[in-house]
Amino acid sequence: MSAHQSKSSFSEKSTPMAFRDTVKRAEQLVETSMKGNDASHDASHVWRVRDLALSLAREEGLSSNPDSMEIVELAALLHDVGDYKYLRDPSEEKLVENFLEEEGIAESKKMKILSIIKGMGFKDELTGVGNQEFPPEFGVVQDADRLDAIGAIEFFGLGIARCFTFGGNRNRVLHDPAIQPRLDLSKEHYMKKEEQTTVNHFHEKLLKLKDLMKTKAGLRRAEKRHKVMEEFLKQFYAEWDGKA
Repeated sequence: MSAHQSKSSFSEKSTPMAFRDTVKRAEQLVETSMKGNDASHDASHVWRVRDLALSLAREEGLSSNPDSMEIVELAALLHDVGDYKYLRDPSEEKLVENFLEEEGIAESKKMKILSIIKGMGFKDELTGVGNQEFPPEFGVVQDADRLDAIGAIEFFGLGIARCFTFGGNRNRVLHDPAIQPRLDLSKEHYMKKEEQTTVNHFHEKLLKLKDLMKTKAGLRRAEKRHKVMEEFLKQFYAEWDGKA
């Protein structure tokens, strides 16, 4: 039996210690591959999504299945590795798949993890892909990522901060009343690098996320965070118009 075969068969019934070693190496991959990203999609974002996903998974009753929890943690950790928005080299698209192969992750787990990562994006929801049936692991990981996009910490939304950080990184105009939000977006229009404003991103995506939550636990949290964004925009427009 080859070393690779031995590692693969071992992963079918991985021990907690072996899995934690895989998690550590996944964390190292996140830190190295995302090092140059802006703060809206950096390692700290990934750590938050991982913690949120595991918390949602427990609330949704997945903690009784160790395999599900492992799938959730690895998918959450690796979900932004090789993100199309930050690709520096085409080879980076294979980073996650290669990592899972090298770790000897069981084929069934590997395919579930890759499927979750591939289908997580908002752009896929625009095509109707996100409205299809989904496994519970997908729901908690996607909800966790979207909760971080609309996150609320104290009186200032972390998701709000991420939105402005990303907009600044892309040299977007902060706000221009003459540029209207694109409310009826297709996947192609969403991905197209045409003139946009940071504030329009709230209307084009962020304010829609609450109603796209896949889990009850995610929706409960999203409702509170959604209100933070609405209050922020109300104050923003009042200050922009010199009324506050």
